[in-house]
Amino acid sequence: MTETDVECAKQDEPSQVTATVEIFIMGKRYDVPIGFTIMKAIEFAGYQYIRSCGCRAGFCGACATVYRKGQEQKLHFALACQCLVEEGMYLVQIPFVPANKALYDINDLAPEDNTILTIYPEIARCVSCNTCTKSCPQDIKVMMYIQNSLRGNIAKAAELSFDCIQCGLCAMRCPADIKHYHVSQLARRLRGKYIDPESKELNARLKELEEGKYMDEVDEMMSMDRDIILNLYKKRKIEAQGDLDEGADA
Repeated sequence: MTETDVECAKQDEPSQVTATVEIFIMGKRYDVPIGFTIMKAIEFAGYQYIRSCGCRAGFCGACATVYRKGQEQKLHFALACQCLVEEGMYLVQIPFVPANKALYDINDLAPEDNTILTIYPEIARCVSCNTCTKSCPQDIKVMMYIQNSLRGNIAKAAELSFDCIQCGLCAMRCPADIKHYHVSQLARRLRGKYIDPESKELNARLKELEEGKYMDEVDEMMSMDRDIILNLYKKRKIEAQGDLDEGADA
């Protein structure tokens, strides 16, 4: 996060703040409440997000954060929406990682041993330092899926990288300039298109989309007033866990 990525916004402080920790945002000191996530603490300090923020639920990878604690030399990595503030944090966010993404047409590829290596030859430079794995806020075995990609084990690479949220922290730290998250995306695409069996349910739904099924209902909803949509949302039926379990057993 840079000064161009945030706008200062005056915010009212809570009337009761029992305990605080000292953190530093882009070098400037702030006292923020204990128990806040990094994202909430940054907003509490008076910043309004226009970058480095998305789902706020740990899924989108937009809030990649690098921090150091106190006098430590070691850098730590986290998602701002998931990690709680600690005393002495020096924080900076990374709104974008300029890692080069190869251009390819998945329909022109085949799931062969050298497919990923051909498109991302830099994976051969991996020195097995495991820095990528240590940088991953999802605890993914990043180095392992890169090694599987190098060996041509596409299915395993896709499996190991399934939880990747494309935050880019692995690529930032790699001394071999590997674009891990782009590599993993290719592995998952290859597996989904060529290796895993086709889903009958998915094919049936795609056919329904082509035939325009439910489009009348969608158009009707799109024409509704906002208040009506909100009311429908509040009155929606939410499946109980028991209903879901019964459906799974059926």
